[in-house]
Amino acid sequence: MALLGKGLLAIWNGITEAGEAEFVRWHIREHIPERVGLTGFLRGRRYVALEGHPKYFNFYETETSQTLQSPGYRARLNSPTKWTQDVVKEFRDTSRTVCEVIASFGLGEGAWIETIQIGGVENRVLFSDTLTNGMKEIAQQDGIAAVHLVCAADGQTAAATAESALRKQPDARCEWLLLIEAAEPDFLKALRSGACSDDQLRKAASTGAKIERGIYRLQYSLTHAELERTT
Repeated sequence: MALLGKGLLAIWNGITEAGEAEFVRWHIREHIPERVGLTGFLRGRRYVALEGHPKYFNFYETETSQTLQSPGYRARLNSPTKWTQDVVKEFRDTSRTVCEVIASFGLGEGAWIETIQIGGVENRVLFSDTLTNGMKEIAQQDGIAAVHLVCAADGQTAAATAESALRKQPDARCEWLLLIEAAEPDFLKALRSGACSDDQLRKAASTGAKIERGIYRLQYSLTHAELERTT
């Protein structure tokens, strides 16, 4: 389905072998419900890699990108639970970007998602318009459930927090992110020789654009509405 809001927090992370089992437990039992319970958070999803790095990708859909600067959210970032402290110190290669939703098309959720990070865009308006027009066609292709385009929110700096201090290195950030949801990974791979080929994306972005891809399987999804019904 189309994204639920106009803001999105995109996160990739690796995890140490010793910390992985606890990471999976914590994400489902505490962390995603904690985040999705905040005002303005609409849904959280977590995926694991079929191909791509780091191993885990997750994102939160929010009312706006400003939701991710709210006092309530900042308070959580600066007061991590003991469980969060124990798990986050095992994170590796973390990328975390506050994004604005540019366009979103679809109906329902796909079990698989391709993340396409695009950097080095020369003309933001032309790139946005070109991809938005192409996304409408992609969304109609066999096996494709939804397509979303987001970009790093203007003026959103990665301010240090108690939680970010637990990680071993500064968080990376993405510039533009194209997300394609599908029923099976083969439907995603089929697009790589057509409308979503690296060549086509570089024509829209710039000849020197950096493109990084990953295909991930959905592990868990939770909406704010679901959480409210349980309380």
